[in-house]
Amino acid sequence: ETARGALDLEACSIINIKPGRVGGYLEAKKIHDLCLSRGVPVWCGGMLETGIGRAANLALAALPGFTLPGDISASARYFSRDITAPFVLDNGHIGVPDSLGIGVEPLPEMLTGFRKIKTFEVASI
Repeated sequence: ETARGALDLEACSIINIKPGRVGGYLEAKKIHDLCLSRGVPVWCGGMLETGIGRAANLALAALPGFTLPGDISASARYFSRDITAPFVLDNGHIGVPDSLGIGVEPLPEMLTGFRKIKTFEVASI
């Protein structure tokens, strides 16, 4: 609604869409579609996502209304090791993964350090 209001008031000529700020990827896609229908260019902004979020941002930024450069950066800019294979810049660009889903999978060895395993017994009645 905020984006629609800004567009209705002609208060902006471009919109930055950060999925984490606007309520997720569904809302981000809705804003993209609204802007595309009105001819307003958009760009995708990141918020320190891990490789999983970064891949999702890249998929979003591949939509046709994202015509301005985004700020999706290489993994090494913020993480010495990411939970997915690292995204790297190639001549100032990051390629959109082309595998199933968002194109990345977590590295099991990286997830090990983040998991907690709790076991308990259930008494029989």
